[in-house]
Amino acid sequence: MVLRLLSRFAWVVVGGLFIFSGLIKLNDPVGTAIKLEEYFEVFSVDFSSVFLSLKPFALYLSIFLSTLEVVLGVALLVRWKLNTVLWLLFVLILFFTSLTFYSAYFNKVTDCGCFGDAIKLTPWESFTKDIILLVLILLLLFTQRQLLSLGQINRGVTGAIVLVSLIFSLTISVYAYRNEPFLDFRAYRVGANIPKLMKPSAPLRYQYVMVKNGQETTFANYPTDTTYKFKQMVPLNPEDGPKITDFNIWNDQGDFTQEMFLGNRLLILVKDVNKADHESFKEINALLAGLEKDQSPKVVPVVITSSSSQEFDVFRHEVNLSAPYFFADATVLKTMIRSNPGLLLFKNGVVVGKWHYNNTPTLQEVQEKVQ
Repeated sequence: MVLRLLSRFAWVVVGGLFIFSGLIKLNDPVGTAIKLEEYFEVFSVDFSSVFLSLKPFALYLSIFLSTLEVVLGVALLVRWKLNTVLWLLFVLILFFTSLTFYSAYFNKVTDCGCFGDAIKLTPWESFTKDIILLVLILLLLFTQRQLLSLGQINRGVTGAIVLVSLIFSLTISVYAYRNEPFLDFRAYRVGANIPKLMKPSAPLRYQYVMVKNGQETTFANYPTDTTYKFKQMVPLNPEDGPKITDFNIWNDQGDFTQEMFLGNRLLILVKDVNKADHESFKEINALLAGLEKDQSPKVVPVVITSSSSQEFDVFRHEVNLSAPYFFADATVLKTMIRSNPGLLLFKNGVVVGKWHYNNTPTLQEVQEKVQ
């Protein structure tokens, strides 16, 4: 009786968690691809440069692995080809466990991206989660009969359910890639007050780790005893720290970060001119022409790029882009928007609009957002 309950508990938890994890990542396939690229870069340094050759395929791997999670989770819950599905889950979780252990032990990738931007886990939390899943899957492998005793659904029906889950997963991933994520968990989502998120929500408190005679001691206040040697500061309330720490905008004349928060600003983000969609600038330029003529309410367009000034000067003439341009870190731009180019609309530093280049807004849509 106890074994049956444990088996069914593991069945629901494993199936549900794989579906949830896969859907979260399919909601933002570009974000998952960025995380895979981060792993490839780390592996290329620690193991072999061959991992760098996988970077162009990161998006395809993102969609494949995320879809596989959903399909296997669904297949498990409907008990379609149960033995095969359980072994595939075992191999998959073994791979993830090895990955998260490597990240945690060597402190290589500080966020595994297991649940996208929705739930942030530390490397050791990710590894613990995978160990628990590994144990549950092993339990299911040895107690398959308990699940089969629930009664079999028609194999044709279960196969159809799995096929629908496959089609559904691929459909939402392609849609999310060609647009912005359905659910935006990033700090730059619509409604976010960027200047506020750049400040701590409460005064930060620290404890000080000091060393004396080879022994570590923790202090609430920095000790006055000079025989102690400083080792590190540990934040006691990191959750109250700034949610955004790297938003900086500049050009050759200096820092313009605070100017981005004044009035209405339409930010055209071009992460990499070599990968930007040239055709999309026809609609963007039409919008900019409309904004130039429109005076109420006034919206100031600015372009922000992480490419060099030399590259961008050539690019802006190619696409006839006439707006002042500034620079930002490439990682920040990847976080702000998943498309290249993409558009963000600020109203006194609050994000009131966000568009993939496939959904470039009309002048009327922009006006309505800043009313």
